[in-house]
Amino acid sequence: MTEAAAFASGKGHRDENFPVASLLVRRDARVPILAFYRFARAADDVADHATAAPREKLDALARLEAGLRGAPDASPEGIALHQVLQARGLSDRHALDLLEAFRRDVGKRRYADWAELMDYCRYSASPVGRFVLDVHGESAALWPANDALCNALQVINHLQDCAKDYRALDRVYLPIDVLATHGTAPDALSAATASPGLRAAIQELAQHTAALLDQSRAFASRISDARLALEVGVIQALAESLTIRLMRRDPLSQRVHHNGVETVGLALRGALGVAFGWLVRPLRQHPQRLRGRQG
Repeated sequence: MTEAAAFASGKGHRDENFPVASLLVRRDARVPILAFYRFARAADDVADHATAAPREKLDALARLEAGLRGAPDASPEGIALHQVLQARGLSDRHALDLLEAFRRDVGKRRYADWAELMDYCRYSASPVGRFVLDVHGESAALWPANDALCNALQVINHLQDCAKDYRALDRVYLPIDVLATHGTAPDALSAATASPGLRAAIQELAQHTAALLDQSRAFASRISDARLALEVGVIQALAESLTIRLMRRDPLSQRVHHNGVETVGLALRGALGVAFGWLVRPLRQHPQRLRGRQG
């Protein structure tokens, strides 16, 4: 295998658990976001390929980086993103951070604790949202809230897919110390149904995820671009719902993902929540106006 395309899973942006460049996002912003997504998708497919050797994977990731840096005859996904970044005056730092995460995926199969997992998410998740903010010209002051939301989304995906990751790749994102605290170990992920210890570990990690979502709850209200704010509100609502499900359901034997109807309902709730916040914001900022009207 020499090209990232040879590793392709066939998965596209509409197959993701959370919206990617949905119709809520401005049309001019969707072009760079989708170029970034295709680059990330290609790198993810390389890192997650079930049979390719580690050296093959690292070589393919190196070709993606070469394309990103503008080298000719490199990865087409990297070259395409390079061209978009150059045309828009955007930095390649977020794409380079993503490549660091995928290189880690090639050789790292276990995470000792929550802090180590969050360090991984700093490279695998946070750069995605940071790039989207850059595309929209938003302030870097929003990065902490973005990072909390993006890291939460990453952990939700890890928890939903914990059995699949273990069985297909022998990769475990559930921190080993949390598993040990609840008297279990990675091999519990091979069972058809989660043991009580594994369920308790997943619930603890879901609670950590809920704490991240508490930190990101005001994120949408601080975004200047109205359409991006609505999308972030939708994602926040979906993430909060999935986190509650992970506290109540067994991802080894029960469905955690939303079906179509559930997704639409939660999306509407998230978007309406953001819109309502816009309506009441003037009253919160100037409560004397309301008092004057009442008088």
